[in-house]
Amino acid sequence: MLPLALEKTDVGMYQPIRKLRRLIAWSGLIFVLVSVALVLPLRWLNPPTTAFMLKDWWASKKHPAQEWVTLKNISPQLSVAVIASEDQLFPVHYGFDLKMIADAMEESSDKRRGASTISQQVAKNLYLWSGHSYIRKGIEAWFTVLIETLWPKERILEVYLNIAEFGRGIYGVGAASRRLFGKKPSRLNRYEASLLAAVLPNPKWRKANKPSDYVRQRAIEIMLAIRELGGVAYLQQI
Repeated sequence: MLPLALEKTDVGMYQPIRKLRRLIAWSGLIFVLVSVALVLPLRWLNPPTTAFMLKDWWASKKHPAQEWVTLKNISPQLSVAVIASEDQLFPVHYGFDLKMIADAMEESSDKRRGASTISQQVAKNLYLWSGHSYIRKGIEAWFTVLIETLWPKERILEVYLNIAEFGRGIYGVGAASRRLFGKKPSRLNRYEASLLAAVLPNPKWRKANKPSDYVRQRAIEIMLAIRELGGVAYLQQI
């Protein structure tokens, strides 16, 4: 029996709050289920396109160049080059390099570098849009967690190497190696792999096949980083 102080009208006041809570709970559950459905199948299935490719197609009305290549048919020199350049803790972290994030935050805004891991870049390129809003970063973090949880590291690296942009409208190492160096991706040498890794932060303006002085210097730095990691043997940790 309800206390006298609690009128029926008082009970009615709580109904909208309960409905709102129920709506939020169901919305959250649906978001989780949909996001898992978007991520889990790509553990085995190759994505037909990405958010960034669609954006490129919409802007240029030209289909981006891409050719899917399995990880075993990609030169290990490229695999270790992108790890040395982009994410040296890739084999051991769980999607986020906290030290790299902290170091980036300490830098001044005009010199601040990116702090995204390979896993974060896969999440962003596959599902999201460009930008720096907290909402986008939050969704990126969620998809990063899902990718790290549902995919093995080898699959994350394979997808990254097949969807990363290596030149204007050139996505993935299959198209990049043939168009820029005229060879199969399995035959890339260390210097060519380092040139491709060097253009990743800004592939629309940097060219691996016609490298500027900056790109050449960056490629040399990447080769030195590869040597410090122990060369392609570092990939055994994945």
